[in-house]
Amino acid sequence: MTGVQGRDWRPRYLQLAEELRAKIVSGELAPGTLMPSETELADTSGLSRTSVRNAIRQLREWGLVRAEQGRGTYVRAPRQRVRRRNTERYQWEKDRVLLDEDERLKTGATEHDTGLTVDDLKFHAEYSRVEADAEMAAALQVEPGTSLLRRVYWTSSRHENAPLTVSYSYLPHDLVAANPDLLDAGKEPWPGGTQHQLYTLGIELDRIDDEIRARPPSPDEAELLDIDPGVSVLTVRKTSFDTTGRIVEVADVVMPGDRTELVYSHKLQRWKT
Repeated sequence: MTGVQGRDWRPRYLQLAEELRAKIVSGELAPGTLMPSETELADTSGLSRTSVRNAIRQLREWGLVRAEQGRGTYVRAPRQRVRRRNTERYQWEKDRVLLDEDERLKTGATEHDTGLTVDDLKFHAEYSRVEADAEMAAALQVEPGTSLLRRVYWTSSRHENAPLTVSYSYLPHDLVAANPDLLDAGKEPWPGGTQHQLYTLGIELDRIDDEIRARPPSPDEAELLDIDPGVSVLTVRKTSFDTTGRIVEVADVVMPGDRTELVYSHKLQRWKT
């Protein structure tokens, strides 16, 4: 280590974390490398063990290292990132609805977000019938106790165990039951996704509203998504409206904050001159 400069405005632990990050990104500290011990880092950087511990914690939160009980801290191999451009993504999904099945089978939304191919991915779906609680009833604008189809989806790269995202989707059961195939998780992954499923019911989407939040993961989410302590999740509450203004689906998408990017582009109208 070259030592941390005390004149830098950043906290000293962060200076050390960023110096280590530069070594990881450059490949000087390659994936699988055992990181120097806290004592070694303290000696070479001139920082306290507490500051070194904070620097390593920061590296974990950036998703760059992993701690193994009793063995030490190792440089993590780069993880698959997800880049969601929701503004164009939803229109892209809608445009695909009218394509024939062979075309819809070639790719899907996850491939769109990651650049991976169908063969690179593993898909999981669970369906169940539930009653709307007060919160979901308000979100769907239905009465509490209304029967809903709850769908849980996650997709992972075949090169990683942890899912890229987890999605919890809710639709009015009576609406979906008009097409029995839509009640069968065995039909997943459905070519063309939810928008095509709704199309089989004669439903065209008019708009999708997104509400984005950051929060700590639940214990189950942290385990499923393989999230290190201190890493938040990003959640997107996606509400889909048909052309009559009716809400036809509410979905909560949960994404690990250390490897997800949300990109929005909005065309602005010019001033009149």
